[in-house]
Amino acid sequence: MKWTDTHQIAGALYDKFPGIDPLTVRFTDLHNWIVDLEGFNDDHLRGGEKILEAIQAAWIEEAR
Repeated sequence: MKWTDTHQIAGALYDKFPGIDPLTVRFTDLHNWIVDLEGFNDDHLRGGEKILEAIQAAWIEEAR
């Protein structure tokens, strides 16, 4: 997975952390959780605030 795979990342986060409300996750934690996902193989430094916001929004949709 790459940072741009927002929906795939969101689905993986939903599966890995089913009891977590995405709105309560700090971006520093979100970043760390993403780079630790199985199959994530992008540059860890490329995960800026805008992409984290997009992933969080996709995760919120996934959780509904």
